[in-house]
Amino acid sequence: MAPDEAHAHAHAHRHIRRAVPNVEVPGEESMAANRDFYGALGFREAMNMGWIMTMVSPSDPTAQIQFFTHEATGPVVPDISVEVDDVDAVYAAMRAAGAEIVHDLRDEEWGVRRFFVRDPQGKVVNVLTHARP
Repeated sequence: MAPDEAHAHAHAHRHIRRAVPNVEVPGEESMAANRDFYGALGFREAMNMGWIMTMVSPSDPTAQIQFFTHEATGPVVPDISVEVDDVDAVYAAMRAAGAEIVHDLRDEEWGVRRFFVRDPQGKVVNVLTHARP
C-alpha cells in the first residue's frame, strides 16, 4: 500500500461531524452583545449554559460559533471544538502520535465525552462525542 493510501486507510474509520471555533469573552455582557451581533448575521442561539453559548445557522446546523466566559472543567478555553463519531479512537490515536493531552478523556455531566489536545501551533482542540441515549 502506498503511503498516502495507508494514511487514508488508517483514518477511514473516523468521521468528523463538525468543527466549531470557540471565542473567549469576558462576561455575560459580551455574551449578550455577541448573541445580538451574530443573530443579526442570521445565526440563532441553540444552547446557552451561562458559561458557554452556541450560535447556529438555521439553514446549516453544522455552521456554528461558540462563546465561552470560562471553561467548566478544563484548564483553558479551547480554541476549537471538533465533534467526532468515536472520541475514544481519536484519543488513542492522539496519544499514540505523542500529542500533548491538555485535559484527559472524561464524561461530562452535560452529555459529552471529551478531551483537549494541543495542535502543532499550540492551539487547544476540544475533541468530543455527544452521548447517545
